[in-house]
Amino acid sequence: MGMKPAYFALMLMLTPLSFTAASTTQPEEAGKVSWGRILETALTSSAQTGKPVFALFQEIPGCAGCKQFGRDVMSNPLLVEAVETEFTPLLIHNNQGGRDAEVLKRFGEPTWNYQVVRFLNAQGEDIIPRKDQVWDTGGIAARMIATLTQTKRPVPAYLKLLAAENSPQLKQAVFAMYCFWTGEMALGQIDGVITTEAGFMAGREVTMVRYDPAVISLPQLIAAAEKVECANAVSVPAADLASAKTSRLKIGTIAGYRAAPASDQKKQLGGTAAEKLALSPAQATKVNAWIRTNAAKAATFLTPSQLASLQR
Repeated sequence: MGMKPAYFALMLMLTPLSFTAASTTQPEEAGKVSWGRILETALTSSAQTGKPVFALFQEIPGCAGCKQFGRDVMSNPLLVEAVETEFTPLLIHNNQGGRDAEVLKRFGEPTWNYQVVRFLNAQGEDIIPRKDQVWDTGGIAARMIATLTQTKRPVPAYLKLLAAENSPQLKQAVFAMYCFWTGEMALGQIDGVITTEAGFMAGREVTMVRYDPAVISLPQLIAAAEKVECANAVSVPAADLASAKTSRLKIGTIAGYRAAPASDQKKQLGGTAAEKLALSPAQATKVNAWIRTNAAKAATFLTPSQLASLQR
């Protein structure tokens, strides 16, 4: 990204600025990625840059599902930026003749098929095995991460967050403490916590946490919350009660929770440049958690375009 962390830290504290994704007039099924259309050109670019080819085989014009994939997945601004920044984008129509048909034949892709994304090296070989029916943002992001890891290329923090916040494996826990503004900040700093939300339950200020159990177990999360004095009481889904039991803390089930007003959410972002950025929920959580104590770390969760917007 070219700029020093200290500069990012300074820029994050300056006058708020906004980030708006560029619009596009291309077919709805293709989303908002700026695609290449020639395989040979994409492979040459991959060889020169080292970036894997993100090859979308898509039905255009296509069915309702193809259109939804374009609207919901390939138009997600974080996913779009990751495809354009970390990969060589290539779009192949699977219901056309000519060059597209030749590419389908080369890769054994069926015509008039639902969308398939394949990740290719400069020789046109699959970097990770082809997988059908991956039609959601989290699934595509996870395969992008696997591809970058396989090719030993760095994985941006914002892409990891995007995959995590769209994972079906996330769990919830509610922590009561003296101040939910502090709760969002302190709990958001914990590795494995993906999103936080200020709220109320049983007449107390609480922070609702969504966490990744593959990164941090519930007992580990509770211990980390105790360490930062954000676990006066803990509430979890009934199915998690057994694993949440401790010898000292009061553990209950989540009931009657309600979110605090928008004005009480992500309070640490207020008055910073990041306040007006179009952040995903997970980005907002992590930037909010770090911006007052380590702005350089907060900046690592932003995309290159978001960071560039802070200079304007």
